[in-house]
Amino acid sequence: MSIKSCIPSTKIKDEDEVNQEVPTSNFVTQPTYTQPSRHSLSEHSGPISWQPYSAISRRSPPPAPTPLPTSKASEDHNWQATQTTVRERNAVMFNNSLMSDVQFTVGISPNQQVIPAHTYVLATGSTVFFAMFHGGLASETKEVEIPDVEPQAFYNLLRYLYCDEIRLEPDNVLATLYAAKKYIVPHLAKVCVDFLETSLSARNACVLLSQGRLFEEVELMQRCWEVIDAQAEEAFKSDGFSDIDYKTLETILSRETLNAKELSIFQAVCRWSEAECKRQGIDVNPENQRKVLGGCLHLLRIPTMSLGEFANGPAQSGILTLEEANAIFLNYTARKKPLLAFNYKHRKGLQQYHVHRFQSSAYRSNQWRYRGRCDSIQFSVDRRIFVAGFGLYGSSKGAAEYQVRIELKKNGLILGQNITKFKSDGSSNIFPVKFDNPIQVEPETYYTASAVLDGTELSYFGQEGLAEIQCGKVTFQFQCSSDSTNGTGVQGGQIPELIFYS
Repeated sequence: MSIKSCIPSTKIKDEDEVNQEVPTSNFVTQPTYTQPSRHSLSEHSGPISWQPYSAISRRSPPPAPTPLPTSKASEDHNWQATQTTVRERNAVMFNNSLMSDVQFTVGISPNQQVIPAHTYVLATGSTVFFAMFHGGLASETKEVEIPDVEPQAFYNLLRYLYCDEIRLEPDNVLATLYAAKKYIVPHLAKVCVDFLETSLSARNACVLLSQGRLFEEVELMQRCWEVIDAQAEEAFKSDGFSDIDYKTLETILSRETLNAKELSIFQAVCRWSEAECKRQGIDVNPENQRKVLGGCLHLLRIPTMSLGEFANGPAQSGILTLEEANAIFLNYTARKKPLLAFNYKHRKGLQQYHVHRFQSSAYRSNQWRYRGRCDSIQFSVDRRIFVAGFGLYGSSKGAAEYQVRIELKKNGLILGQNITKFKSDGSSNIFPVKFDNPIQVEPETYYTASAVLDGTELSYFGQEGLAEIQCGKVTFQFQCSSDSTNGTGVQGGQIPELIFYS
């Protein structure tokens, strides 16, 4: 089901009721906002694109490259004369039996393929191939079996060695990375890692973390941790979580900074244990689930759940022993707490940041009004963040409750939306309104933050807005949004804060 935008589609007829530009007089000014130190102002994608179009740079997309010739060109008896560069001539020899001096049998049946190649080209691009064909222990054989590499990944490897061309797809990038690592082709490996980072999301972060550990790609692992920590609830619900290896599971459960409820973590671990039982070919039952979990079971912080969550979840799962369940129940209710085999301290979670874009706030007799109109602001960042929600102003006429719909969009596509309520106390304080889950925001792309409030008409509004702000290690840039039909812009209005993890 598609999410309906909160942006009104009809034009506003009564222009007199629209909030005007932030006034310079006839209002009561609040003291200049002073940031606390912790709020300092200081899905898989398609083939990789080398020069992605940026909404910030406004550059035209590069022209499509001229297609390289294929092995079919060698059927012309004078083909060498028609290919003007070494790259073009090598491209003709790619996957071509003409002058081939080695033959690879790649993959396993039924997808096995025989691929011809030329040892000179291979040896100039890979030290492994050089050792195989020209080193001191070089083999004389002209037929080589490679069962552990997928044919498409091997084609990608050879295509790069022959003609510097890289074609990556979501379904072959990991296999290509494996081939690049095996044959020590570092540039191809780096491009694979860059591709994975570009397509990184909560849905695949756990799987990519597992692969990053396998390939010892430290930078990729760090990017995965950023996503898993901030969007842990979504990451644990993903299908890929059940596919990770035991060591990766152990590493994740040892993490202090997971931004998730412990019940959600427990439920994900139960699904993993069911999948692991099937992988090992044993019956799926609580006894075997406990067996495959091993020491990971006691990395769960079950005592940090509420009594209701524990009673309706782990206590009835059958995975805990009777003694463990009784001890945890006593931990909730008894004055003398029993010694537990589980960690009873809450995970620390991630540090939350608030970027405040106004230097002061104000109110006046006829502002800030709402009446179903949308307050919006566009922003971009210079590094990946995860937006948890917005900070909003409340009533300037005493305590009041607002119903609010917030959303975050990219190029018109709604990435997240929430309809909720918040109470204000009549002060110029900022009141947080959160999304259900943090939303991933990529660098150098403009996003639109929007809010529609329904409640007391007159509220505080911000003024003396900043177009560029440094918050922690993140630089924000703000610009006005055409979606804003209620007067909010860079200089003043609503949405004074963005709440985020970094």
